[in-house]
Amino acid sequence: MSEFHALVPAAGFGVRMGHELPKQYLPLAGRPMIAHALNTLCASPEITTVFVVLAPDDNLFHSYDWSRFGDKLQPLYCGGEKRAESVLNGLLASEIEPDDWVLVHDAARPCLTQAHLVKLIAELRDDAVGGILAVPVADTLKRADANDRILRTESREQLWQAQTPQMFRAGLLAQALQQPSSFTDEASAVEALGLQPKLVLSEPTNFKVTYPQDMLLAELLLSQQGK
Repeated sequence: MSEFHALVPAAGFGVRMGHELPKQYLPLAGRPMIAHALNTLCASPEITTVFVVLAPDDNLFHSYDWSRFGDKLQPLYCGGEKRAESVLNGLLASEIEPDDWVLVHDAARPCLTQAHLVKLIAELRDDAVGGILAVPVADTLKRADANDRILRTESREQLWQAQTPQMFRAGLLAQALQQPSSFTDEASAVEALGLQPKLVLSEPTNFKVTYPQDMLLAELLLSQQGK
């Protein structure tokens, strides 16, 4: 029977946060930001192992106490300059079986819940391709010119905003990420193979912390979740 593993690429810095610490280690609700996502992933009874892909020179991860996660949490010091490189390196270093499922999750999405994981796994465990958590685009979209003037209003019909986790078989994902191209997420790499990942309806609360003001919203949501 196929197992489920999580992989969290955390080798980046997050320059848009404008902080001297890498974004994943910024304090959020009394803990480093990455701890919230790791806690949710490690608490899932479906997930066998949670791999964290860190930069080779990361000297901060082990300055925190991760003992409560036991052997379920496995750091891998093989991160690359780009997300796709970190994920591929993590897949190869983890030696996950090709038919096992991998849930790739952003370290900067701290408000992930068990309900999100349950829904994603339930909808994809028998899927031929895999898929991602996502939400339909709700805002009106404007196309801008080089001077930040509106060129036109874009249709938002059938447009979705991608989230994580993104869940695929390890072998398929490794094959997809080894293609000679630049991918911003795992689904786009799988799409380049001619496949169509499934969109699993999520919630806007599973958002990515990108700018300093996002921290306040994340703290509010975490407090409502009892975290």
